[in-house]
Amino acid sequence: MAASVRGEHETSRTFLPAAGHGFLLPLYDPFTKIIGADKVRRALLDQATLQPKQRALEIGCGTGTLTLAIKRRHPDVDVVGLDPDSKALDRARRKAQRAGVAIQLDRGFSDELPYPETSFDRVLSCLMFHHLEDDDKDATLREVRRVLKPGGRLEMVDFAGRTSGSHGPLARWLHSHERLRDNSEEQILRRMTGAGLAGATCVGSGSLLLGRVAYYQASAPR
Repeated sequence: MAASVRGEHETSRTFLPAAGHGFLLPLYDPFTKIIGADKVRRALLDQATLQPKQRALEIGCGTGTLTLAIKRRHPDVDVVGLDPDSKALDRARRKAQRAGVAIQLDRGFSDELPYPETSFDRVLSCLMFHHLEDDDKDATLREVRRVLKPGGRLEMVDFAGRTSGSHGPLARWLHSHERLRDNSEEQILRRMTGAGLAGATCVGSGSLLLGRVAYYQASAPR
């Protein structure tokens, strides 16, 4: 079964690639495995508690590792991945074809989700949120709120805010545009609540070789 890629129109909008720099994309999958991202993805997928016949969206799916993992673990879940990077989506499509799983891959931006209201039971975001500019973070959370079904949940993990000693030189190089400066737990929870999501909470923390990560959950009001 093959993956489909929709929305492949050209766009003049810019974005920060998954690896921080476009030329690093071929190294992204092995690099994330080395730093321990597989463990983070599994924890986020456990947190999501997906059920058969539900519909899940991963925003900023990159090369599709988590999107494919969702489908492998939950074959009865309808899985969609969204990313602005057509080259990353090409890699995701090839991985899905090799794995023989059917997922939908769309090109687009998280602050302009190309889906109707109340389309998804879960929206997942894995180590992506810090890539966004401040205004785009708020717009993204409003869009997540819009596409979630009543009672549906946002499940998110991201690097914790930049604090003394929490990120090494490699992390500071990859995120050289102060992307982590306003990524504190307090800021993220405030943004979720301001976007109309209910019960925003930090449900746990962990670590990668690049630094500490925090897990978040919030829901669309019923």
